[in-house]
Amino acid sequence: MLAALWPLILVVASNSIYQICSKSIPADADPFLSVAVTYCVAMIASLIVFFVRGPELSLGGEAARLNWASALLGVVVIGLELGFLFLYRNGWEVSIAQFVVSALVALVLLVVGRFLYNEPITLSKVAGVVICMGGLWLIGR
Repeated sequence: MLAALWPLILVVASNSIYQICSKSIPADADPFLSVAVTYCVAMIASLIVFFVRGPELSLGGEAARLNWASALLGVVVIGLELGFLFLYRNGWEVSIAQFVVSALVALVLLVVGRFLYNEPITLSKVAGVVICMGGLWLIGR
């Protein structure tokens, strides 16, 4: 049970702190430098954990196992970071922005899951999307 639960707890805690940090970056700070600092720190911390966690692991050997997705993810997270920075700078509330983004992403991924990964679109999934869209409508009122 814990093996399945701890990643969820990690994502919820990290995403909550992420939103607080994004909202707390000063409005007059350059967003591109902020993202660069963020990912320099993330790179250093990740490399430290990589080497501490598995000193017998080869950086070159492990890097050879990666594919295009890791590089594209690096580009995409810039859009994520800048998107949230600019949402908050344009007055979005921290309590609303993540909900709106998550609901819309869930809708997009429902379609992506169906056509790219052949995942079924069930009645319960459609009901969930309808409920999320209803929540978006209520928030927008």
